[in-house]
Amino acid sequence: MSLLNPSNGWRSSSSRLLALYSSLFVLWSGILMGVMYYEVSAYLDNLAKHSLMQRQHLFSHFQGEQLADALAVSMTFDIRGIDAYGLFDAQHRYLSGALRHMPKGLPLDGKIHMLGDCADSDDPSLPADSCDAVATQTKDGRWLVLVRDNGSLFAVTRIILHALLWGMTLTILPGIAGWHLLRRRPLRRIRAIQASAEAIIAGDLTRRLPLSNRRDELDMLAAIVNAMLERIERLMNEVKGVCDNIAHDLRTPLTRLRAQLYRIQQQADEGSTLAVQLDSVLGEADTLMARFRGLLRISELEDRQRRSGFVQLDPVPLLQELHDFYLPLAEEGELVFKLQLPDVLPPLNGDRALLFEAVANLLSNSIKFTPPGGEVILRGINEGEFTRIEVLDSGPGIPMAEREAVFQRFYRADGGNQKSGFGLGLSIVAAIVSLHGFTLEVGTSELGGARLVLDCRQSLIPPD
Repeated sequence: MSLLNPSNGWRSSSSRLLALYSSLFVLWSGILMGVMYYEVSAYLDNLAKHSLMQRQHLFSHFQGEQLADALAVSMTFDIRGIDAYGLFDAQHRYLSGALRHMPKGLPLDGKIHMLGDCADSDDPSLPADSCDAVATQTKDGRWLVLVRDNGSLFAVTRIILHALLWGMTLTILPGIAGWHLLRRRPLRRIRAIQASAEAIIAGDLTRRLPLSNRRDELDMLAAIVNAMLERIERLMNEVKGVCDNIAHDLRTPLTRLRAQLYRIQQQADEGSTLAVQLDSVLGEADTLMARFRGLLRISELEDRQRRSGFVQLDPVPLLQELHDFYLPLAEEGELVFKLQLPDVLPPLNGDRALLFEAVANLLSNSIKFTPPGGEVILRGINEGEFTRIEVLDSGPGIPMAEREAVFQRFYRADGGNQKSGFGLGLSIVAAIVSLHGFTLEVGTSELGGARLVLDCRQSLIPPD
């Protein structure tokens, strides 16, 4: 069984929450920046209009030479290229000031208006872009035009905008760095939990989920799962201990019982009713002893310490030996037994005797359940980095509903017929496969029967 890979950062809840928080932060920062920009722009615009109105109100009290002197004095305090004026007679002819022409489209109503083109002139002292302008008539009948460039307002707002953008950038960059760092720690813990969980799935019930010193939600969940694992391990050890003790304790008296029955059989007359009954009883005793041996064998295979003897081996000679070993049995059953191998197979890491036993059990079942005239194939497939071993037959196959159950102890298909055995052969195979960290799949072969696939990737072996 393979767990989901948590290395894809966007799938983790912490990454999504941090990304959502960052997005909301950027959104609200943008809204805040827009509101501030709008408020400051409106304030500066009102301030500029108010200043222009004050200048208009001030100059409206002068006339004649006093007005000319006041305008000349004001030019020494005005900002060049921002503030300008023009004085015209009643017929709009130029008298003085930087403005030599009345701005086009400016109503002569004494109110402030915004003009798109303030003055069409190459004079650098005149506002070149849009401006606020007002035309007012003096007490002596002349026209005074005052203008103020909006570019100064835009310059100030640009400074504010740049400051806000820099502030947001300096906030977002640490936020992104913090998001990356904060999401890595939960993912590291999840990967550690996943590694322990995969070891437990592979059969190492002594492993526990790791705990940290933070005592957060993940630690609470891990502690709950660890408590469950301790209880499950204790119950399984108790059940396993009872089964192993029964099998071990009964093996000796059964052996003695069989020996005594055999001696009695030797003393009985050949062909007598007593001899026939003793043959039947001896057969039942052999069956019981075979079952106990199978149980003890499974218990032995579930001991993870056997991995210490694993070596790298070439599967090609192993499969050839299995084919030679079972070829006479297949011929006796009138079966065609084929071996299909490439020139080279990737090496296996495991116990050669146990792998021989596992594949031998699969071949034995296929030969046993395939009717005469059928076909059995032992196939080795090179998958590049690992080997896949397949056993195919033309027998009745394994129904879909029974493909998981056939690996359970004492399970026998087809209503327990004479060929179904004790129900321990495939359980032994499952124990060997689990010990090696391999996977075993059951399907339907191209021959119409069962297809048993031994996938020899060792990705689920927990560390000892």
